[in-house]
Amino acid sequence: MTEDDVKEDDIVVIRAFDEYPEHLFRVSEVFEDLVTGYSITGPLNGVYGEPAFDLILKVYPV
Repeated sequence: MTEDDVKEDDIVVIRAFDEYPEHLFRVSEVFEDLVTGYSITGPLNGVYGEPAFDLILKVYPV
C-alpha cells in the first residue's frame, strides 16, 4: 500500500502484529509514510493509531 492507495475515511485491514490479530481501521488522515485514525474492530477497538503502510493489507470493500 502507498499513500495513493488510501484516502481519508477509508476502512483498511491492518495485518496481525505482535499479539494483536488482523483488524479493521478507519483512516482519518493520510501522510507520506503512515495513516492516522482509529481501530474499529478487535481488541484495539476505539484506540487511536498511526500505522505505517506496511501494516495495511488492503482497503476494505464497503
